[in-house]
Amino acid sequence: MSAPSRPALHPPVEQAGTPHADSRMTGRQKLVLALLLGAQFMIAVDFSILNVALPVVGEGLGFSLPNLQWIATAFALAAAGFTLLFGRIADLVGRKRLFVGGMVVLGLSSALGGLATSPEVLLTARVLQGLATAAVTPAGLALLTTAFKEGPLRERALGLNGALMSAGFTAGAILGGLLTDLLSWRWAFFVNVPVAALVVALAPSVITDSRPAGRPRLDIPGAATVTGGLLLLVYGLTQAGATGWTTPTTLTALLAGAALLIAFWFVEKRAAAPLVPVRILKRRSVIWGNATGLIAFVTETSLVFLLTLYLQEVLGYSPLATGLAFGVLGVGTVIGGTLGGRAVGRFGNRATIVTGGLVQAVATLSLVALGTSGAWIWLLLAATFIGGIGNMLMIVGFMVTATSGLPDDEQGLATGLATMTQQVGITMGIPVMSAIATARMSALGDAGPDGVLSGVSLAILVNSALVLAGALLAGAFLGPRRARGGARE
Repeated sequence: MSAPSRPALHPPVEQAGTPHADSRMTGRQKLVLALLLGAQFMIAVDFSILNVALPVVGEGLGFSLPNLQWIATAFALAAAGFTLLFGRIADLVGRKRLFVGGMVVLGLSSALGGLATSPEVLLTARVLQGLATAAVTPAGLALLTTAFKEGPLRERALGLNGALMSAGFTAGAILGGLLTDLLSWRWAFFVNVPVAALVVALAPSVITDSRPAGRPRLDIPGAATVTGGLLLLVYGLTQAGATGWTTPTTLTALLAGAALLIAFWFVEKRAAAPLVPVRILKRRSVIWGNATGLIAFVTETSLVFLLTLYLQEVLGYSPLATGLAFGVLGVGTVIGGTLGGRAVGRFGNRATIVTGGLVQAVATLSLVALGTSGAWIWLLLAATFIGGIGNMLMIVGFMVTATSGLPDDEQGLATGLATMTQQVGITMGIPVMSAIATARMSALGDAGPDGVLSGVSLAILVNSALVLAGALLAGAFLGPRRARGGARE
């Protein structure tokens, strides 16, 4: 059900109710879509472009081996910790202003990273990149959802956004390997600069901003508790992957993060102008939409990590060859994103999420059969292609569900929540699955190819079960959406 109608916060692109408005994009809408999707694609590339280059970066700047993780952790902490706060700020000060400002910071911080001559400068650049990502992603998604009213155009736009976002993760691994091998790791940073400059130059004249009618005060206690909670949670998760789940640092960070997030709930119940109104957190579509989205991101990003271990430690692939092998996954996600919007429009959010989850679960389960022979690469390619389609159906269904039924003045909040789910899922998956695989290898006392294969296989089995659980939860708790003609799904 849609929320009660409110005064338009920005000029409508088309008159609602006409066949053209429901099925075709105007030339301006296409330009807005291309610009926003280009920015989101670049953000997605940034998540993975340095992964294959970390050892080279560490050697070039003098990072010790234990401290290499901070190149990724510094980015993840800022990106996940501040995304909900920036999502709400976008609602208060204007999405376009925050989007353009974030792109400026992203371009400048990328240039700083490429020119870095010490670990301190590089980590500063990564934190600034993470903060820019926390601002640009929810603001860009809010601009996207407010540019297209609920219905087929928004579903199509979110499907393309999901496809390019997921493809960006894969492209980042491939591009990072190519740039590092052919030029220098510094180009993994420099490549962002011209893209950011182009977006900053075009956005002011292309994008129509949407501003709230009033500007309530920012909920400082809510912002402090949720940002602190997310920072500690992400820090605890990254430390778990590096030092284990039972170390005092990991446990303290996770428990403190959980306590602050619980405190955030009670703060919001009493706040006059809450950062996240409790009524939104109680919405079934928000709760279960984000729950299934979290599972989708946890499982697919961690599966890429597990298969990277398999390809490099069992089959002996190089980092570049590993990145190229995941190109098939990228193709699958693009197809899944293209189909996702149509599937949501025809079958509804719940059916799309459940179908995608079942497809992903079955495809992932087949990877348990992987062996030590190079011939198994064909199973890996087929399974990741099919699983990528299923995963993207889940993600598109999640994005549509989590942003539907809310007015335009709360779209920044909705996309901030969805982006937070994405960032935390990406961060959470690898340490969880790494712990499972490592525990299995330790139990066997074998760190060779056979031990790695056994650990990876067990983690893949858990991964598949988690996806299946997510699909079943969506089927049980996501209410049937009303179709556009008024019939229930």
